[in-house]
Amino acid sequence: MSEQNAYQQAGVDIKAGERAVELMKDAVADTYTPNVLDGIGGFGAAFALGQNYKNPVLVSGADGVGTKLLLAIAANQHQTIGQDLVAMVANDILAQGAKPAFMLDYLAVDKMRPEIVAEIVTGIAKAAKASGMALIGGESAELPGLYAPNHYDLAAFAVGIAEKAQLLKPDNASVGDVLIGLPSSGIHSNGYSLVRHVLGIQTADDFNALPDEQKTALMTPTALYAAAVWPLVSAGLVQSMAHITGGGITENLPRAFSSQLSAEIAWGSWPILSIFNTLHSAGQLSIEDMLLTFNNGLGMVLIIKPADKQRVLTMLSESGQSAFVIGQMTSRQDNPVVWTGDAPW
Repeated sequence: MSEQNAYQQAGVDIKAGERAVELMKDAVADTYTPNVLDGIGGFGAAFALGQNYKNPVLVSGADGVGTKLLLAIAANQHQTIGQDLVAMVANDILAQGAKPAFMLDYLAVDKMRPEIVAEIVTGIAKAAKASGMALIGGESAELPGLYAPNHYDLAAFAVGIAEKAQLLKPDNASVGDVLIGLPSSGIHSNGYSLVRHVLGIQTADDFNALPDEQKTALMTPTALYAAAVWPLVSAGLVQSMAHITGGGITENLPRAFSSQLSAEIAWGSWPILSIFNTLHSAGQLSIEDMLLTFNNGLGMVLIIKPADKQRVLTMLSESGQSAFVIGQMTSRQDNPVVWTGDAPW
Protein backbone atom coordinates (compact mmCIF):
# COMPACT_ATOMS: atom_id res chain seq x y z
CA MET A 1 0.00 0.00 0.00
CA SER A 2 1.47 3.33 -1.05
CA GLU A 3 2.11 5.90 1.61
CA GLN A 4 -0.25 8.86 1.58
CA ASN A 5 0.32 12.34 2.87
CA ALA A 6 -2.18 13.99 5.20
CA TYR A 7 -3.95 15.90 2.41
CA GLN A 8 -4.49 12.67 0.43
CA GLN A 9 -5.85 11.01 3.55
CA ALA A 10 -8.30 13.90 3.86
CA GLY A 11 -9.49 13.20 0.31
CA VAL A 12 -7.51 15.62 -1.86
CA ASP A 13 -5.12 14.13 -4.41
CA ILE A 14 -2.61 16.75 -5.58
CA LYS A 15 -0.93 14.28 -7.95
CA ALA A 16 -4.24 13.64 -9.69
CA GLY A 17 -4.68 17.39 -10.10
CA GLU A 18 -1.23 17.66 -11.66
CA ARG A 19 -2.07 14.86 -14.09
CA ALA A 20 -5.31 16.61 -15.07
CA VAL A 21 -3.34 19.77 -15.87
CA GLU A 22 -0.90 17.75 -17.97
CA LEU A 23 -3.75 16.17 -19.95
CA MET A 24 -5.54 19.47 -20.68
CA LYS A 25 -2.65 21.89 -21.18
CA ASP A 26 -2.30 21.45 -24.96
CA ALA A 27 -6.02 22.11 -25.57
CA VAL A 28 -5.83 25.20 -23.36
CA ALA A 29 -2.66 26.51 -25.02
CA ASP A 30 -4.33 26.06 -28.42
CA THR A 31 -6.75 28.90 -27.51
CA TYR A 32 -3.99 31.42 -26.92
CA THR A 33 -3.77 34.48 -29.14
CA PRO A 34 -0.77 36.85 -29.34
CA ASN A 35 -2.56 38.99 -26.74
CA VAL A 36 -1.99 36.35 -24.05
CA LEU A 37 1.16 37.26 -22.15
CA ASP A 38 1.37 34.49 -19.56
CA GLY A 39 0.93 30.76 -19.99
CA ILE A 40 -0.77 28.18 -17.82
CA GLY A 41 0.61 27.80 -14.30
CA GLY A 42 1.05 31.41 -13.21
CA PHE A 43 -0.71 33.09 -10.32
CA GLY A 44 -2.68 35.24 -12.72
CA ALA A 45 -3.22 35.66 -16.44
CA ALA A 46 -2.32 38.73 -18.47
CA PHE A 47 -4.02 39.86 -21.69
CA ALA A 48 -2.81 42.82 -23.76
CA LEU A 49 -5.54 44.95 -25.33
CA GLY A 50 -3.20 46.25 -28.01
CA GLN A 51 -3.23 49.69 -29.58
CA ASN A 52 -6.01 49.30 -32.14
CA TYR A 53 -8.69 50.78 -29.87
CA LYS A 54 -9.45 54.47 -29.41
CA ASN A 55 -11.72 54.21 -26.38
CA PRO A 56 -11.92 50.53 -25.39
CA VAL A 57 -14.59 49.21 -23.06
CA LEU A 58 -14.31 45.84 -21.30
CA VAL A 59 -17.58 43.89 -21.17
CA SER A 60 -17.65 41.04 -18.66
CA GLY A 61 -19.92 38.10 -18.00
CA ALA A 62 -20.22 35.21 -15.57
CA ASP A 63 -22.47 32.17 -15.79
CA GLY A 64 -22.76 28.44 -15.24
CA VAL A 65 -24.42 25.48 -16.90
CA GLY A 66 -27.15 24.78 -14.36
CA THR A 67 -28.88 21.46 -13.89
CA LYS A 68 -28.02 20.29 -17.40
CA LEU A 69 -24.90 19.09 -15.59
CA LEU A 70 -27.00 16.38 -13.96
CA LEU A 71 -27.80 14.95 -17.39
CA ALA A 72 -24.16 15.05 -18.46
CA ILE A 73 -23.28 13.15 -15.29
CA ALA A 74 -26.11 10.66 -15.85
CA ALA A 75 -25.00 10.07 -19.44
CA ASN A 76 -21.31 10.05 -18.46
CA GLN A 77 -20.90 12.41 -21.42
CA HIS A 78 -18.58 15.30 -20.66
CA GLN A 79 -17.19 16.29 -24.06
CA THR A 80 -19.76 18.98 -24.90
CA ILE A 81 -20.88 20.42 -21.57
CA GLY A 82 -17.97 22.85 -21.83
CA GLN A 83 -19.54 24.32 -24.97
CA ASP A 84 -22.69 25.06 -22.98
CA LEU A 85 -20.54 26.89 -20.44
CA VAL A 86 -18.66 28.95 -23.02
CA ALA A 87 -21.78 29.81 -25.01
CA MET A 88 -23.55 31.26 -21.98
CA VAL A 89 -20.88 33.92 -21.47
CA ALA A 90 -19.64 34.38 -25.05
CA ASN A 91 -23.14 34.93 -26.45
CA ASP A 92 -23.98 37.37 -23.64
CA ILE A 93 -20.85 39.42 -24.33
CA LEU A 94 -21.57 39.38 -28.05
CA ALA A 95 -25.09 40.70 -27.39
CA GLN A 96 -23.52 43.83 -25.88
CA GLY A 97 -21.62 44.47 -29.09
CA ALA A 98 -18.26 43.31 -27.76
CA LYS A 99 -15.82 40.81 -29.25
CA PRO A 100 -15.24 37.91 -26.83
CA ALA A 101 -11.56 38.09 -25.86
CA PHE A 102 -10.67 35.82 -22.96
CA MET A 103 -12.21 33.68 -20.26
CA LEU A 104 -11.47 31.76 -17.10
CA ASP A 105 -13.24 28.65 -15.91
CA TYR A 106 -13.98 27.19 -12.49
CA LEU A 107 -14.47 23.45 -12.13
CA ALA A 108 -15.25 21.95 -8.72
CA VAL A 109 -15.32 18.17 -8.34
CA ASP A 110 -16.02 15.67 -5.59
CA LYS A 111 -12.90 13.71 -6.54
CA MET A 112 -10.17 14.50 -9.04
CA ARG A 113 -10.55 12.13 -11.98
CA PRO A 114 -7.87 13.40 -14.38
CA GLU A 115 -9.30 11.96 -17.60
CA ILE A 116 -12.82 13.33 -16.98
CA VAL A 117 -11.52 16.70 -15.82
CA ALA A 118 -9.36 16.93 -18.93
CA GLU A 119 -12.35 15.95 -21.08
CA ILE A 120 -14.46 18.73 -19.59
CA VAL A 121 -11.76 21.40 -19.89
CA THR A 122 -10.82 20.30 -23.41
CA GLY A 123 -14.46 20.84 -24.38
CA ILE A 124 -14.31 24.29 -22.81
CA ALA A 125 -11.12 25.09 -24.70
CA LYS A 126 -12.49 23.98 -28.08
CA ALA A 127 -15.60 26.12 -27.65
CA ALA A 128 -13.56 29.08 -26.43
CA LYS A 129 -11.36 28.88 -29.52
CA ALA A 130 -14.44 28.64 -31.76
CA SER A 131 -15.72 31.84 -30.13
CA GLY A 132 -12.39 33.63 -30.60
CA MET A 133 -11.58 33.58 -26.88
CA ALA A 134 -8.38 32.60 -25.13
CA LEU A 135 -8.85 30.34 -22.11
CA ILE A 136 -6.17 32.10 -20.10
CA GLY A 137 -6.79 30.70 -16.66
CA GLY A 138 -9.09 28.95 -14.28
CA GLU A 139 -9.34 26.75 -11.25
CA SER A 140 -9.99 23.06 -10.78
CA ALA A 141 -10.88 22.36 -7.16
CA GLU A 142 -11.25 18.99 -5.46
CA LEU A 143 -13.82 19.41 -2.71
CA PRO A 144 -14.54 16.11 -0.96
CA GLY A 145 -17.70 16.21 1.12
CA LEU A 146 -19.23 19.13 -0.75
CA TYR A 147 -20.40 17.29 -3.87
CA ALA A 148 -22.17 13.97 -4.27
CA PRO A 149 -20.09 11.12 -5.78
CA ASN A 150 -19.18 11.79 -9.43
CA HIS A 151 -20.77 15.23 -9.34
CA TYR A 152 -19.18 18.53 -10.33
CA ASP A 153 -20.02 22.15 -11.02
CA LEU A 154 -18.86 24.57 -13.70
CA ALA A 155 -18.69 28.34 -13.92
CA ALA A 156 -17.14 30.73 -16.41
CA PHE A 157 -15.96 34.33 -16.28
CA ALA A 158 -15.32 36.07 -19.57
CA VAL A 159 -14.32 39.46 -20.93
CA GLY A 160 -14.94 41.05 -24.30
CA ILE A 161 -13.65 44.27 -25.84
CA ALA A 162 -15.57 46.97 -27.70
CA GLU A 163 -15.13 50.51 -28.85
CA LYS A 164 -17.34 52.59 -26.58
CA ALA A 165 -19.06 54.25 -29.55
CA GLN A 166 -19.94 50.86 -31.07
CA LEU A 167 -21.60 49.26 -28.04
CA LEU A 168 -25.08 47.95 -28.76
CA LYS A 169 -27.68 49.79 -26.71
CA PRO A 170 -31.49 49.57 -26.45
CA ASP A 171 -31.85 53.14 -27.70
CA ASN A 172 -30.27 52.12 -31.01
CA ALA A 173 -33.45 50.29 -32.06
CA SER A 174 -36.24 52.18 -33.81
CA VAL A 175 -39.62 51.67 -35.47
CA GLY A 176 -39.36 49.68 -38.70
CA ASP A 177 -36.19 47.83 -37.78
CA VAL A 178 -36.14 44.18 -38.83
CA LEU A 179 -35.84 41.24 -36.45
CA ILE A 180 -33.50 38.48 -37.57
CA GLY A 181 -33.71 35.25 -35.59
CA LEU A 182 -30.81 32.83 -35.36
CA PRO A 183 -31.93 29.27 -34.62
CA SER A 184 -30.99 27.53 -31.41
CA SER A 185 -29.43 24.08 -31.48
CA GLY A 186 -31.94 22.88 -28.88
CA ILE A 187 -32.84 23.74 -25.31
CA HIS A 188 -29.36 25.25 -24.84
CA SER A 189 -28.69 25.52 -21.09
CA ASN A 190 -31.84 27.00 -19.58
CA GLY A 191 -34.99 25.48 -18.18
CA TYR A 192 -33.53 22.08 -17.30
CA SER A 193 -35.14 21.98 -13.87
CA LEU A 194 -38.51 22.13 -15.65
CA VAL A 195 -37.28 19.67 -18.30
CA ARG A 196 -36.34 17.14 -15.64
CA HIS A 197 -39.66 17.68 -13.87
CA VAL A 198 -41.92 17.19 -16.90
CA LEU A 199 -39.95 14.22 -18.26
CA GLY A 200 -39.73 12.56 -14.85
CA ILE A 201 -35.92 12.61 -14.66
CA GLN A 202 -35.03 12.21 -11.00
CA THR A 203 -32.15 9.75 -11.31
CA ALA A 204 -29.50 8.73 -13.82
CA ASP A 205 -31.56 5.63 -14.62
CA ASP A 206 -34.55 7.83 -15.49
CA PHE A 207 -32.45 9.75 -18.00
CA ASN A 208 -30.90 6.65 -19.53
CA ALA A 209 -34.35 5.08 -19.95
CA LEU A 210 -35.45 7.88 -22.30
CA PRO A 211 -35.59 7.26 -26.06
CA ASP A 212 -32.21 7.86 -27.73
CA GLU A 213 -33.65 10.74 -29.76
CA GLN A 214 -34.71 12.55 -26.58
CA LYS A 215 -31.38 11.95 -24.85
CA THR A 216 -29.55 13.36 -27.86
CA ALA A 217 -31.82 16.40 -27.99
CA LEU A 218 -31.40 17.08 -24.26
CA MET A 219 -27.60 16.86 -24.47
CA THR A 220 -27.13 18.95 -27.64
CA PRO A 221 -24.75 21.78 -26.71
CA THR A 222 -25.64 25.45 -26.89
CA ALA A 223 -24.98 27.16 -30.22
CA LEU A 224 -21.99 29.49 -30.48
CA TYR A 225 -22.80 32.66 -32.43
CA ALA A 226 -19.66 34.80 -32.16
CA ALA A 227 -17.90 33.63 -35.33
CA ALA A 228 -20.93 34.40 -37.52
CA VAL A 229 -22.27 37.49 -35.76
CA TRP A 230 -19.16 39.44 -34.79
CA PRO A 231 -18.39 40.43 -38.44
CA LEU A 232 -21.88 41.99 -38.58
CA VAL A 233 -21.32 43.93 -35.38
CA SER A 234 -17.86 45.02 -36.50
CA ALA A 235 -19.33 46.32 -39.78
CA GLY A 236 -21.96 48.35 -37.90
CA LEU A 237 -24.86 46.31 -39.30
CA VAL A 238 -26.49 45.46 -35.96
CA GLN A 239 -28.44 48.01 -33.91
CA SER A 240 -29.14 45.82 -30.91
CA MET A 241 -29.26 42.14 -30.00
CA ALA A 242 -30.76 39.71 -27.51
CA HIS A 243 -29.36 36.39 -26.33
CA ILE A 244 -32.39 34.19 -25.61
CA THR A 245 -31.64 32.43 -22.31
CA GLY A 246 -33.60 31.96 -19.07
CA GLY A 247 -36.80 33.97 -19.35
CA GLY A 248 -37.12 33.12 -23.03
CA ILE A 249 -38.01 35.58 -25.74
CA THR A 250 -40.59 37.27 -23.51
CA GLU A 251 -38.04 38.57 -21.01
CA ASN A 252 -34.81 38.73 -22.99
CA LEU A 253 -35.82 40.47 -26.20
CA PRO A 254 -37.24 43.60 -24.45
CA ARG A 255 -33.78 44.17 -22.96
CA ALA A 256 -32.64 45.05 -26.50
CA PHE A 257 -34.97 48.01 -27.12
CA SER A 258 -36.51 50.98 -25.33
CA SER A 259 -39.87 51.10 -23.55
CA GLN A 260 -41.30 53.17 -26.41
CA LEU A 261 -41.12 50.19 -28.76
CA SER A 262 -42.55 46.69 -29.18
CA ALA A 263 -41.20 43.69 -31.06
CA GLU A 264 -43.84 42.18 -33.35
CA ILE A 265 -43.02 38.55 -34.11
CA ALA A 266 -44.78 36.21 -36.54
CA TRP A 267 -45.41 32.63 -35.46
CA GLY A 268 -44.29 30.21 -38.14
CA SER A 269 -41.42 32.40 -39.32
CA TRP A 270 -38.84 29.98 -37.88
CA PRO A 271 -38.85 26.21 -37.22
CA ILE A 272 -39.70 25.05 -33.70
CA LEU A 273 -37.66 21.97 -32.81
CA SER A 274 -39.57 18.82 -31.90
CA ILE A 275 -38.10 18.67 -28.38
CA PHE A 276 -40.14 21.75 -27.48
CA ASN A 277 -43.34 20.08 -28.65
CA THR A 278 -42.39 17.06 -26.56
CA LEU A 279 -41.89 19.21 -23.47
CA HIS A 280 -45.15 21.08 -24.07
CA SER A 281 -47.11 17.85 -24.34
CA ALA A 282 -45.39 15.99 -21.51
CA GLY A 283 -45.83 18.85 -19.06
CA GLN A 284 -49.16 20.14 -20.41
CA LEU A 285 -47.46 23.53 -20.31
CA SER A 286 -49.19 26.78 -21.16
CA ILE A 287 -47.89 28.93 -23.97
CA GLU A 288 -46.86 31.46 -21.31
CA ASP A 289 -44.75 28.79 -19.59
CA MET A 290 -43.14 27.83 -22.89
CA LEU A 291 -42.31 31.44 -23.75
CA LEU A 292 -40.97 32.29 -20.29
CA THR A 293 -38.82 29.19 -19.88
CA PHE A 294 -37.47 28.06 -23.25
CA ASN A 295 -35.92 29.61 -26.35
CA ASN A 296 -38.36 27.61 -28.52
CA GLY A 297 -35.94 27.46 -31.42
CA LEU A 298 -34.42 30.97 -31.35
CA GLY A 299 -31.06 31.42 -29.66
CA MET A 300 -30.28 34.99 -30.70
CA VAL A 301 -32.31 37.84 -32.16
CA LEU A 302 -30.67 40.68 -34.09
CA ILE A 303 -32.29 44.07 -34.63
CA ILE A 304 -31.14 45.63 -37.90
CA LYS A 305 -32.05 48.44 -40.29
CA PRO A 306 -34.33 47.42 -43.20
CA ALA A 307 -31.74 48.64 -45.70
CA ASP A 308 -29.19 46.21 -44.25
CA LYS A 309 -31.43 43.13 -44.27
CA GLN A 310 -30.16 41.49 -47.45
CA ARG A 311 -26.52 42.17 -46.66
CA VAL A 312 -26.91 40.71 -43.18
CA LEU A 313 -28.68 37.60 -44.47
CA THR A 314 -26.02 37.12 -47.13
CA MET A 315 -23.15 37.45 -44.66
CA LEU A 316 -24.80 35.02 -42.25
CA SER A 317 -25.40 32.53 -45.07
CA GLU A 318 -21.79 32.79 -46.24
CA SER A 319 -20.62 32.03 -42.70
CA GLY A 320 -22.85 28.93 -42.56
CA GLN A 321 -25.29 30.47 -40.07
CA SER A 322 -29.01 29.90 -40.69
CA ALA A 323 -31.21 32.94 -40.13
CA PHE A 324 -34.87 33.88 -40.38
CA VAL A 325 -36.72 37.18 -40.70
CA ILE A 326 -39.14 36.84 -37.78
CA GLY A 327 -40.71 40.29 -37.43
CA GLN A 328 -40.19 43.99 -36.96
CA MET A 329 -40.05 46.79 -34.39
CA THR A 330 -43.19 48.89 -33.96
CA SER A 331 -44.34 51.75 -31.76
CA ARG A 332 -45.27 50.57 -28.27
CA GLN A 333 -48.26 48.23 -28.22
CA ASP A 334 -49.94 46.57 -25.23
CA ASN A 335 -46.89 44.38 -24.53
CA PRO A 336 -43.15 44.60 -25.24
CA VAL A 337 -43.39 41.45 -27.38
CA VAL A 338 -46.46 40.98 -29.59
CA TRP A 339 -47.21 37.75 -31.45
CA THR A 340 -49.03 37.49 -34.78
CA GLY A 341 -50.34 34.46 -36.63
CA ASP A 342 -51.32 31.07 -35.23
CA ALA A 343 -49.48 29.92 -32.10
CA PRO A 344 -48.07 26.39 -32.31
CA TRP A 345 -49.60 25.29 -28.98
